[in-house]
Amino acid sequence: MLSLLQIKNFALVDRLTLQFGQGLNVLTGETGAGKSIILDAIDVVLGGKVNNRLIRQGTQQASLEATFQGNERVLDWLQQQEIDPLDDNTVVCLRELSLTGETVRSRSRINGVLVNLQIMAQFRNLLAEITAQGQTVQLMDATRQRELLDFYGGNGILKQRKLVEYAYENCKEIEKSLEKRKKSEQERLQRLDLLEYQIKELEEAQLSDPNELQQLEQESDRLSHVVELQKLSYQTYQLLYQNDNGEAAIADRLGEAERILTNMTEYDTELEPLLEMVKSALTQVVEAGKEINGYCDRLESDPQRLTEVEERINLIKRICRKYGPDLSDAIGFYQKLSAELEELNDGEQSIEKLEKDYNTAQEKLLKTCQELTILRQKAATKLEKRLVKELKPLAMDKVIFVCQITPCNPSIHGSDQVIFYFSPNPGEKIQPLSRTASGGEMSRFLLALKACFAKSEKCSGTLIFDEIDAGVSGKVAQAIAEKLHNLSETYQILCVTHQPLVAAMAENHFRVEKQIIEELSKLENEENGQLTLPEIRTVVRVKALENIQTRKEELAQLTGGHSSEDAMEFAKSLLVKAESYRLGKQKIQ
Repeated sequence: MLSLLQIKNFALVDRLTLQFGQGLNVLTGETGAGKSIILDAIDVVLGGKVNNRLIRQGTQQASLEATFQGNERVLDWLQQQEIDPLDDNTVVCLRELSLTGETVRSRSRINGVLVNLQIMAQFRNLLAEITAQGQTVQLMDATRQRELLDFYGGNGILKQRKLVEYAYENCKEIEKSLEKRKKSEQERLQRLDLLEYQIKELEEAQLSDPNELQQLEQESDRLSHVVELQKLSYQTYQLLYQNDNGEAAIADRLGEAERILTNMTEYDTELEPLLEMVKSALTQVVEAGKEINGYCDRLESDPQRLTEVEERINLIKRICRKYGPDLSDAIGFYQKLSAELEELNDGEQSIEKLEKDYNTAQEKLLKTCQELTILRQKAATKLEKRLVKELKPLAMDKVIFVCQITPCNPSIHGSDQVIFYFSPNPGEKIQPLSRTASGGEMSRFLLALKACFAKSEKCSGTLIFDEIDAGVSGKVAQAIAEKLHNLSETYQILCVTHQPLVAAMAENHFRVEKQIIEELSKLENEENGQLTLPEIRTVVRVKALENIQTRKEELAQLTGGHSSEDAMEFAKSLLVKAESYRLGKQKIQ
């Protein structure tokens, strides 16, 4: 619902703030008073086309700001676009226009977030439908017409459309896999050859322990220095345990120290800890001597084993250069290759199976599309009858309406093209709605169409009509007024009207008028410099008619262009009749 509209320097508006309410809002005023400017402002703030004539003369910038109360669909869309709603779920649409020479530039924002016009156009469809002279109407779009038919068909069509959507996506997914499989067959075979070669090479290397290379290098060092190690281990043994040169070994010296300390402890027991330390050292030296002697005995020169170790080291290093950089990486790469090979050999479906699956998916898609077409045909027949019935009281009693369904290539929406055909005048050939309907006819067509949907519409929005009652009077005007009121129970309605019957039915009534004002302007003067002089300007003003008297006066003006006693009495009767109609509707509900 549009709750607030703020306009600055737009066309003939200098500054204007309008607060709209729920239900039926009407704008009245003399012809040329500027009522359409208000609708143009709403159109522009929601992404409509702009030109330099829309910026008020004498200014370089204009701004338009519309505040809407968000509903479920609006809030879901904002979440998808990652735009936060404001307090109380309000949404503020802002468009700023700037004039440079003859070029108009604009910037649009939603809740302060800069958006392009494509995004704003998407959002517009959720907020308002505008039918006004010279403006693009959503209803003329074939896609929109198909959506309206589906919605009119109810849950049966919507559920079947979900099945079509699933069948279409499944078919496309299989088709994509099939095309990919065909195109990649040569690449797959080449990849298989490479994988098999690499896996064979890695399997022959028998890699399992990430520390194997380090262990082999240690073994290689030992085997390469057996003689030197034997010599050094013998020298160590002599130093620790048994010296063939007649010199005392470390064990002998520690044994002598043990005997001396033992004697000393007989006189001083404080040396006992020291004696224990020497005994422990002696035990460890003796054990070390035996260990080094055993190590020396085990050392053997093994040229064959050394050759094997070095060959293994070279093999592992080569593997690491190709698949590493280190051994653990090479082992991980082998596991990865094995998994990929298994996927290519066992996980890949054959082309023949994919082709069979694709044919099956196509058949299912066509079947679900045919079922959707049958449901749409039934809904189209009902919509044609219902819409003609709604149009007849609106001075369109000879109208012909056909919801034509023609086959097209299957898509996510089915295999139907839906186009509304329309003939408002007897004897005229029916043509697509976009080619035949005038602005007034389009407004009444939308009014009747929305009347078909009013009871089933889940999320209300704003419907904007420009002179929907043009060229009608009396009984037809009353029918239009009643339909507008009925629709206002589901939607917010904003309507420009010249009909007092329609204006009387409104919950919120605004009078639009032009006023001539004086503005101060600065002129250059060669002698005195700048001069500030008054300038005559025309501006549009809008006044909310909030009491019975002002409304009667305005209705009287609409009736005969004057406020005579008879006109005022007639205006009063219109208000009473409108109030009676509203109360009667409430009692029925």
